[in-house]
Amino acid sequence: DPLDLWTSDPFEPEIRNNRIFARGASDDKGQLFTHLKAIEAHFKSKGKLPINVKLLIEGEEEAESHLEDFIRANPEKLKADLTLISDTEWFAEGYPSICYALRGICFMEVFVTGPNRDLHSGTFGGAVDNPIQVLAWMVSQLKDKYGRISIPGFYDNVKVLSADERANFKKLPFDDAHYMKDLDVDAVDGEIGYSTLERTWIRPSLDLNGIKGGYIGEGAKTVLPSKASAKISMRLVPNQDYNEIADKFEAYIKSIAPPTVKVEIKKLHGGNPVVVPYDSEYIKVAVESLKSAFGKDVVFMREGGSIPIVGIFDTVLGAPSILMGHGLPSDNIHSPNENFDIDNFYSGIKASAIFLEELSKI
Repeated sequence: DPLDLWTSDPFEPEIRNNRIFARGASDDKGQLFTHLKAIEAHFKSKGKLPINVKLLIEGEEEAESHLEDFIRANPEKLKADLTLISDTEWFAEGYPSICYALRGICFMEVFVTGPNRDLHSGTFGGAVDNPIQVLAWMVSQLKDKYGRISIPGFYDNVKVLSADERANFKKLPFDDAHYMKDLDVDAVDGEIGYSTLERTWIRPSLDLNGIKGGYIGEGAKTVLPSKASAKISMRLVPNQDYNEIADKFEAYIKSIAPPTVKVEIKKLHGGNPVVVPYDSEYIKVAVESLKSAFGKDVVFMREGGSIPIVGIFDTVLGAPSILMGHGLPSDNIHSPNENFDIDNFYSGIKASAIFLEELSKI
C-alpha cells in the first residue's frame, strides 16, 4: 500500500531502467532467487554442489512467522555449520557490503480505555479524561529532550562501541546533507552526541508506528472517545534482551498512567540483536566472493533493521549467519515501486556460486 502509487502491477514483474519492479523484488524474492540460480549453475556445469546445502524458505516474516517454532522443533534436520542470508542492502550503490550486525526489535501495543462508551465532548468534556490525550501524553514521556529513551533501566546493558568501529564508520561515504535531501527533511534528529549512522546502527531507538482512536472521518464530530491505542517499536542493540525491554516498557507505562483510565499492554513480537565477528573465516570467504563477482572492494556495515531469525540460527542451531545482501538503498523496499537492480541480480548469482565453491576449500 498504497497501490495507486505503483506505476505497474506490484504482482506482475516489469523490467525498466535496468531494474525489475515488483512487490518483494528486493525484499526478498529477488535476493533469495540469486542462491537458487547459483545452485542451478553448479548442477549444470559440474553436475553437483561443492558442499552440502540445505534450503530453508519461508514467506511469513512480514506477517506472523512460525519459523522459529519450526527451527526449535527440527534442530537435527536443520543442522548446519553456518547460514547464508541475503536480506540486506549495500551501504551505497557501488559499495558491495557485508552486514555484520543487526539491531533487535521489541514491538508493543498500548490500549487505553476511558468511559464505557464514546461521549459528547460538550456534555462531558472537562469532567472525563480523554483516552487519546492520555495516550499522547504517555507517548511523549517515552523520550527526553536529549533524544534519550526515558524508560528506567533501558540502557543498563547497552554496549559501548569500540573506537575502531566508530573510526570505520567515518570511512564510509555518508553525508548528512545528501541524507536530508533524499528524505526531504530540513534537519536530522536523534540522541544527542551521536552521528546519524551511530543513531541508526549502534544506539537503541523508539518510534510510534501508529495511533488510533476517536473520529477520523471527513468533517466534524465532537466525540470524547472511549478507547485509543498505539503501536510502538523499539530497536535494540547488542546485550539488550527484548523480553526484558518489554517488561520494562510495560512497567513504565503503567507507572505513569493516570487513575482516570485503564491501560492494557500487548507484546506483538520481538527479536534480539545480532553481531557476527567480521574477522571469521566465513566472513572472509564472503568478502572475496563479493569482490570477485562485482569487481569492487567490500565494505563492512551494520544495519538498523532487524532479522529476528538470525539470532535463532545462532542460539538454537549453533550456525552463525553471513549477511551477504545485494539490495540497494534505492530499492524502495516495503514501499510502492519496489525494485531490484538487474546487474546486482546477475552478479549476486555469481557471488553465491563462488561462495559455495570457496567454502569447500576450508
